Amino acid sequence: MRIRIDFQGTIRHREYDGLRMTVLHREQAVVDTTVLTFADHDTFARRDTDRGIRPGWDGYGRIRDWHADGPPPWTGADVTELRRAIEHYAQVWRPAPPPIPARRALPSPPLTQPGRSH
Repeated sequence: MRIRIDFQGTIRHREYDGLRMTVLHREQAVVDTTVLTFADHDTFARRDTDRGIRPGWDGYGRIRDWHADGPPPWTGADVTELRRAIEHYAQVWRPAPPPIPARRALPSPPLTQPGRSH
């Protein structure tokens, strides 16, 4: 199994509102797809607040890759919640391996002192 992550486009060219995660299987092709939106995970909450953009307004929780000059459109992103969601989704498809059982120590032979016989 592999997970492919792409930007999720909107109806506008070069505008993205989240990440599309696709689980791929070698033989079965696409097994599952989900979208994690930037708005749902507060990725650009600070940036949008600073710009005076509210939920439901044009550009809220989106990145636009329209201009070649200036900083990258994802500058200022807080990916903490988005990363947690990605890790959770990945664990659904690739669970962590079971813990390795602790090895039991073999009993030590009794210590004998040199020169003394029993």
